[in-house]
Amino acid sequence: MENHGTFHKPLSVNGKSAWGIKGTENVGEVVDEVLGNHRKLEKILGSPPHFFRSGTAFYDEVAAKIVNDIGEEPVNFDILGDAGATFNRNQIRNALLKAKPGSIVICHMNHPEKDTAEGIKLVVPELKQMGFQFVKLIDYPLQ
Repeated sequence: MENHGTFHKPLSVNGKSAWGIKGTENVGEVVDEVLGNHRKLEKILGSPPHFFRSGTAFYDEVAAKIVNDIGEEPVNFDILGDAGATFNRNQIRNALLKAKPGSIVICHMNHPEKDTAEGIKLVVPELKQMGFQFVKLIDYPLQ
């Protein structure tokens, strides 16, 4: 389990929006967005999170440095697996079949009423047959 922010905001020191969501507006808000949830997770899990992905996966360079200074690695994704839990199972399959070695997929398992789980169950055997392995970020060297 990793850090996704306290208020699911894009991470910016000047309020830049992404996907229609207003970003953090200054250094203090960036710190609050990362550190608030960092502390909650550390208390619940007994150890701090290693990775951070902001709401909308947007970071400006200063905000990304702040994430590093807090002790987390900013992470993004390259495969939009379910488009915010709006894809049907076949669309999810098609999206995940675009994976390359090292791809990071984003899917929304927080909507169990949607097709995300079914789409993943559909495509994982195919990906494995193609030679893909599934790893934890902590065990994989990030670039």
